[in-house]
Formats: sequence, C-alpha cells, structure tokens
Amino acid sequence: MPSRKHFVHDLTLLVTLAFCTATTLARNHPDSPAAWVNPFIGTANGGNTFPGASLPFGMLQWSPENTRGQHNHVAAPGGYQYHATRIRGFSLTHLSGTGCRGASGDVPFMPVIVAVKSSPSADNDDRIYASDFSHGQERAVPGYYRVRLDNGVDVELAAALRSGLARFAFPAGKPANLLIRASDSEAGSSAANVRIDPRTRTVTGSVTSGNFCGYLSKLDQRSYYTLYFVAAFNQPFAATGTWQDTQVSPGGLSARGGTRYGDKGFPPPDKGSGAWVSFAGQQASNVVARVGVSYVSLADARANLNAEIPKGMTLARVRQHAFETWNRALSRITVSGGTLAQRHVFYTALYHVLLQPTIYSDVNGEYRGFDQKIHHIDARQRVQYADFSGWDVYRSQLQLITWLMPRVGSDFAESLYNQARQNHGEWDRWTHNSGGTHVMSGDPSVPAVADIAAFGGHRFDLRGAYASLKRAATVPTAHDLSDAGCNVECVGERPSLDQWLKLHYIATRSNAWGGAAETLEDATDDFALAQLAGRLGRKSDYSYFLSRAGYWRNLFNPKATANGGYIQNRNADGSWPAFTPSTEDGFVEASASVYLWMVPFDERGLFRLLGGEHTAAARLDGFFHKPDGGWALTNAGPLHAELDNEPSVATPWLYDYAGEPWKTQQTVRTAVNTLWLDTPGGIPGNDDLGEMSSWYVWAALGLYPEIPGRADLLLASPLFPHVVVQRRHGNVVINAPDADADRFYVQALRLNGKPWSRPWLATEFATRGGRLNFILGTKPEIRWGNAAGDAPPSFPPPAEARP
Repeated sequence: MPSRKHFVHDLTLLVTLAFCTATTLARNHPDSPAAWVNPFIGTANGGNTFPGASLPFGMLQWSPENTRGQHNHVAAPGGYQYHATRIRGFSLTHLSGTGCRGASGDVPFMPVIVAVKSSPSADNDDRIYASDFSHGQERAVPGYYRVRLDNGVDVELAAALRSGLARFAFPAGKPANLLIRASDSEAGSSAANVRIDPRTRTVTGSVTSGNFCGYLSKLDQRSYYTLYFVAAFNQPFAATGTWQDTQVSPGGLSARGGTRYGDKGFPPPDKGSGAWVSFAGQQASNVVARVGVSYVSLADARANLNAEIPKGMTLARVRQHAFETWNRALSRITVSGGTLAQRHVFYTALYHVLLQPTIYSDVNGEYRGFDQKIHHIDARQRVQYADFSGWDVYRSQLQLITWLMPRVGSDFAESLYNQARQNHGEWDRWTHNSGGTHVMSGDPSVPAVADIAAFGGHRFDLRGAYASLKRAATVPTAHDLSDAGCNVECVGERPSLDQWLKLHYIATRSNAWGGAAETLEDATDDFALAQLAGRLGRKSDYSYFLSRAGYWRNLFNPKATANGGYIQNRNADGSWPAFTPSTEDGFVEASASVYLWMVPFDERGLFRLLGGEHTAAARLDGFFHKPDGGWALTNAGPLHAELDNEPSVATPWLYDYAGEPWKTQQTVRTAVNTLWLDTPGGIPGNDDLGEMSSWYVWAALGLYPEIPGRADLLLASPLFPHVVVQRRHGNVVINAPDADADRFYVQALRLNGKPWSRPWLATEFATRGGRLNFILGTKPEIRWGNAAGDAPPSFPPPAEARP
C-alpha cells in the first residue's frame, strides 16, 4: 500500500493541476470572449448570480450553496453569496439573479472528512457537514468551477447541457465521505428519495420541490416539479449510509422524505433525507462523478447522461467542450478596444443573459408539462424551455436573446404557449420549471411573445399564441376575479380584468398588487397585443387593443401636485385618493415618481400631458439628479431613479423623445461606468434571470429596445470603438473610433454611409443589419437629434393619431 508521502504527492499534483485549469483555457484563448467572463460579478450586493458550471440555457447548473449558519435559509437566492465563505454543498440546479429566498438548488453534493454520526438534516447551523473556504482557493470560467475547501477536499465541476462531471480529491488520512442531500433544495421539498447501488457504483434519486416565494403567500407553499438524478462513480464505495430526519442508518442503501415547507414557507429543522458514500485509500484522491438530470424520469436522466457525458469521458474534455460552447455563444457579439474591466463586465453581462431560460426537455424530446403530464416537443421546436421571469425579462432580455439567436427565441415563445395550453389557457407571469408562481404584476407573456416576433423569432405558432392571449385579455377568468395570492402573487393572468373592461383602469381596490402599476402594465400588454394583431393582419384587433393601450391616461391626474401631474391610484368611483410623489401605494417595487415614465409606447403623449418636451426634460433632470446637482441613479430616495430595478431601466433613454439626446448619452454612460463594475458587487441589484445584464449589453452597444413588441432601437452612444453583432440575416457593425471614458457625446452619425440625425433606428436596422459610424466628443452636440421630427415614434390611441 502506498505511503502517506505518495498520497500527499498525488494530491498535491491534482490540486496544482486544478488551480491551473481555470486560467489555462483563458490564457490559451486570450482573444476569446469566454476568456473575458468573470462569473463572480454579481455574487454580492444583491446581484444573486452564481459562479458555478453551466452551459448556455443549460438544464444543469452545478454551483455552490453557501451558508451563514442557518440551514433552512440560503445565504443568497442564487445559492452563493460572495461574503459567506462557508459551503454546505454543490447543487445541480440554480436560478440566476432572482429575489425572494431562493429556488431550485436541488440535490447538493457535499464532500466531508468527518464520520457521519449524526443526521446532516439535523445540522441546523451547518456546523458539522459544511466547510469554510477562501476566494484565493477558488476559480471559475464559463462551464467550469473549482474550489479547494478548508477541509482539504479539492472540488472541480464541469457542465454539459443536462449533465455534469465532478471530481473530488479527498486528503489522505481522513474519512472520505460524499453526502448527497437529496431533500435539500433551496426552498425545501415535499418529497425526496435516494438509492445506492454499490454493484454499479451509482446513486439515483429524486426531489419534489417548488415553493418559490412561498414565504410571501400560502398559495405558493407547494410543489410543482420533480428533479430526477443519476450519479455514476469511477470508484467503488468503501461504505454507505443514509439518513431520514434525525435518524442515521450506517450501511443503509435507501432513504426517503422531504424537508416540508413549514408554517411560514421555510423548511423546519431536523427534516429531510439523503445518503452518503465513502471512499478508501488512494481511490479517495480521485473520485469522479458523472451526473445526469431530468424532470421526467430516472430513465431520461440516465439517457441524458449517457448521451452527453458517456463513460470514460474526462473532466478535461467536458471542460473544454463547455468553454468552446460558451465561446461560440458569446462570439455573437465581438468588441474591440475598451479597458480590461469594460470587456470583463460586458462579456460577463452577456454570459448572464444567456444562462436562462433553461432547457427543460430531455435528449429524447420529452418534458413534463404544467399539467404534470409527459409531453414531447412538437415539430416546430428543438427544445422546450422553462423559467420565465416575465415582469423582468420582457423589457430587454428576450429581445437580445432573439436578436442573437432567433431559434432560441422562437422555441421559448412556443414553450410559453405550451405552458398556457397545459394550464387551462392561462399564461403565468413567473414560471419555474413546470409550475406557475404568479409572482409580480401584469401579463408579461404578451410583450414577451411580441418582442420575440419583432426581433426575428418566427418559428412558433403565432396564430395560436395570439388567439390564446387575446382570449386572456378579453374574457375574465375566476382567477382574474380572485384576490388569492395578492399582493405579490396574485393568481390571475389579468388581475381584475373586469375593471379594465368596465372602468378602463385598475382601481385602488382590486385583485392586483397595485392599481396604478397594473394599469400601466395592462396598457403595455395591450399595446404589445396590438403589435401581434398587426403582424397577423388583424386590423380591427389592432385598433381595438391600441385604443385600450391608451387607458393609462385615465390615471393621469394633472392636479396630483402643485408642481405637476402624476399617474396615481384612482378609486372605482372616479375619485382620487390622497397622493404624494413618493408613495408606493398602487405601485410595484417603486414609487409614483418612478412609474410616471412607464409608458414606453407613448412617451410623446405623456410629455404633452406633462406640459411639453421642455417640461418633461426638466422633470427628468430632477429625476436623475439630487437638488445639489449630483447624480441620483439609485438609492437616492423615492423621488429619484432606481436603475437597480426594472421600472426605472428605460428612463435614461427618454431624453431622446425630449429633443435632448445628449442627456441620454450622458446618463446611460454614467450608469454604465458607475453602477456596473468588475467586482462581485458589480451588478446594481437582482439580475433577474439576466434582465439587468441585458440592459447593460444594450447600453454598451448604445442601443435600446424601448418600445414593447417593436424592433425600433433608441440610441445613446457605444462604449467600445468597434462592435460586430453576428446575425444570420445581416450583421450589425458599430464603429466609434473616438470612444473612451470621456468621449461619449454624439457629434455626428452615419447610417450605412449616409448622415443620420435621428436618435433612433427603425425596425429594419435590427432585423436586416447595417453599419453605424459614430463621431464622439467630450462635449454635447446639442443640435444633433433635436430637430422637429427627429424624436422616436410614439403610438397614441387611434382617435388621437397624429402625422
């Protein structure tokens, strides 16, 4: 038997190789976009991203679960919080950038060097079966993660689409136990099971979970998906064991039992089940686990694993394939110039955009639907997707994904339609795996589908989707008339649709999170529905829904304050309740001052109500600046912008409508330079499945898809001297040779070689491609973009249409 000296030498070699792997790929490909990604951006300051291994839109996201010493509360909703330097497992699934108290985080694998004498489910403070770590011992690149834990175990993770490969190198002379915490999803579980087969060196099982934001409402304290897993090991098991709740069974081969969700939506102490396998001798220094997952069955999980990571495939091959896959995806946009930090932030933002939605169908095309039945992708689709943070991603993420990858956008639109058909015709605004959670407000599926269609996603059943969305917008359901789940999780697709049809607004008292916010969301939804109707040639439907889009005006009170009008709550009898611009009453995660501007399809109509372009621009100045003139982009109080959350993100572009596009250029660049950083806290708030990162990508390009359901692009100025967007139907080339930290004001612009003075681009540019040549300077050119007729289009109700 080899001596301890040989063990130490072997382990040292493995660890040295592991330390090198994360940087070797980047060093070997210094000009590769994937080499510029820093997966730790957004893991602090509420960004709630995760640094682990995943492919673009991958079903498997293998990443650490950090702990602050409370086993039933995650350190952060993404599973990882940069400043919580203790790990209790490496889970197979994650959501990137969400709020609430986490979701997914299924089936953590945890290597420990202590004997399992007490139940890991009873380790309520994560004192026994967790390990500290330091960031100096941690590395991550796209598709690969590595850490040496303070307990001496070195962990490497690499991802394929529906499977992953891990290597655990245990230190010599210590127990080598690998916990598989089957029940320990981030939000808990209602059922779990695990089975060990020493003969085949496999561990299989499943967990049934859900409970996203369940602590906010009993309505979501429920399960709606089951994840199945198959783990195949290269080494024999020296010993096995299982646990259920507080009971430990050394030598056990199976266990079952979920954590449950508790009375308040958090898993109670001492509940759950799992298993462990032990390794002995030199074999413990190189434990490799191939893991496949499926939301359909164990058989599908095994098929996914064998198709993607067959027996004998090395970690190096999986890691290389992951890096190359990410490099191809990120190379859809190539940038030149800029600082190292700017390139890190840009490509990390694009990386975060492409993490989700999540592939939900297996290699055989099967997936579990919202009706909990097994379905097969139809002829239009390549895959079924899951995870739709609708209130967030309809604003700019789905446009970017579809612009770069039209087939992904098409498949996602078809996936949403499939979910609705399996859900009694209801399109849920926040879907997680095979369940709807109803979180947030509005009916964001409408602008989501319209955005996808506008930006080139055409391979889905548009007619069927439109008919379904139209019915949802015109026929109230029992859920629409119910206040179940309110405020945050109102069960209706169109909450209080009866009021919308009768009053032409959502009143102060309703079945919605907030009447004023719901009114603005419904107006946007109806505008997007009009765009879909127009695309299908339904002229009467187009006019009808465009008229309904104008209902937002019914909540504009010109006498709301002595200093001007606001959009505010309104009672069902037409009267106005008490109001101040700082109120959040009637609004969602923001104040009346923020929501005033959220009419993205009719900003010129809003400006007229405010008193004209000059008055609107002055109010925007006060929105973005403190009384002393300093910037107020976030955390400056309810009267100012909050560019760390969705209701504010479009507002910097509104100066383009006011004849002062130089202020859009200034405000966007200030936000880009000050709120987005190459640090763990470098995302200003929840990334929300890539929505906020998509804003950054658009901003860095100097473009923005302001108008829902249309591919018109508003202009700021590009961050990089040279950009190429690779598109099948025509590349976009952006040249700005003078771009640097101080030069961001547009002096002149050429579109396809011809002078261009408007601060926006019509749909054809996004859909067919083109070339922009900017001349940038250090001082505003106030004459550019401010002539009559230069402003971007607005779409008032038909009766008020103007030439």
